[in-house]
Amino acid sequence: MTRSFLGGDRLSRRKVASTLLGLIATTASFGASATAGDWLNWRGPNGNGTADGESYPIEWSASEAVAWTYEIPGAGGSTPVVVGDRIALTTGADERNWVIALDSSGAEVWRTALGTERPGKHKKGSGSNPSPIADDDHVYAYFKSGDLACLDWDGAVVWHHNLQEMFGEDTLWWDLGTSPVRTKNHIVVACMQSGPSPSYLAAFDPNTGELAWKQDRTLPAPEEANQSYSTPIVFERGGKEYLVVLGADHVTGHDAETGEQLWQVGGLNPTQNGYFRSISSPVLADELVIAPYARGESLTAIRLDGSGDITDSHIAWAHADLGADVPTPAYHEGNVYLLRDRGEVVKVDAGSGEVLETLELERNRNAYSASPIIAGGHLYAIREDGMTFVVQLSPKMETVASNSLPEMALASPVFNNGKILIRAGGKLWCIGQ
Repeated sequence: MTRSFLGGDRLSRRKVASTLLGLIATTASFGASATAGDWLNWRGPNGNGTADGESYPIEWSASEAVAWTYEIPGAGGSTPVVVGDRIALTTGADERNWVIALDSSGAEVWRTALGTERPGKHKKGSGSNPSPIADDDHVYAYFKSGDLACLDWDGAVVWHHNLQEMFGEDTLWWDLGTSPVRTKNHIVVACMQSGPSPSYLAAFDPNTGELAWKQDRTLPAPEEANQSYSTPIVFERGGKEYLVVLGADHVTGHDAETGEQLWQVGGLNPTQNGYFRSISSPVLADELVIAPYARGESLTAIRLDGSGDITDSHIAWAHADLGADVPTPAYHEGNVYLLRDRGEVVKVDAGSGEVLETLELERNRNAYSASPIIAGGHLYAIREDGMTFVVQLSPKMETVASNSLPEMALASPVFNNGKILIRAGGKLWCIGQ
């Protein structure tokens, strides 16, 4: 383990940050303590691609409305997390995996190495595609190398495992992208891959790293369709917590406390296409789970109650010609918003599946990998060339701004306390005055 402390101990850093924030009104502050709008995972405080707060920048460029930038060493496609006045991100550099912490001014506070980097295979991939998750005490990071670790906010490693050493080598054809999720009692990782290593869900105690449970998830999907880069979702109903997992031609529901599979919905690959690997993750829409599949060509809404194989009885609606391959949909005020990979925004009534509106964004040769975020009545869509389109949602969808950062952008943006964090190229940009 390697750690570099650039700001002294935690108490001293907070005192310095507090003094600076009191003197410099233009500092990009994220608050001195944890707030309701903290960005604890890649889909935001509500877990569905929506941000808290109403006032966020609409227009910016590489030279305007930029509070600060941070040069990120190495490569990564993960989204940062924010807790109070602290920011954490992951990257791979110098053949190591790294977790890096910044303060609210963009200054690096510490960096900690976690195992040996396993670089990306794809030109858009890396060894640091999974996004970290966080709480007020810890950051949890996961890497393509199999390294899963818990760090405190001083950069010290609390616990560290390598899941590939524990459970078998990664057999994904491309670069691991599934992020860990936090339930009330566990840190959960989903691994969905082709044999010989089985697919599984594994849960760890967040404080000790002890393995709480492991459940195999073996489903009949052909070839690459067995493989998934999607992230599970966590939700609570009737005082009980659940996990929903998308991959291997199925959506499955699990007891979050034990991992036991409660129900499954198949039929997502009726022609048994061997290459229907899944990247886009599901999104919770009140009493439905909305699941994109078929490389962006299908969208299925599933009712949450039931047990066993509920394929025939619990599909509320489905589209066979609509979806998103890489970007995960957002859910807002009864509607699902799809950002299709070539730049089409589609508004779908979550309850009925009716397509309400469609908006074509300005096109070029670049596609979309970052997932859309809805904040302050606007949808933000980042194209891979660093162009962010800001779409007004009401009274109708309309593009109101196009903002260029001259860097490749693959990670989803972060919205917190009136600021936007965008990972583009080798920089983290803080947008806002």
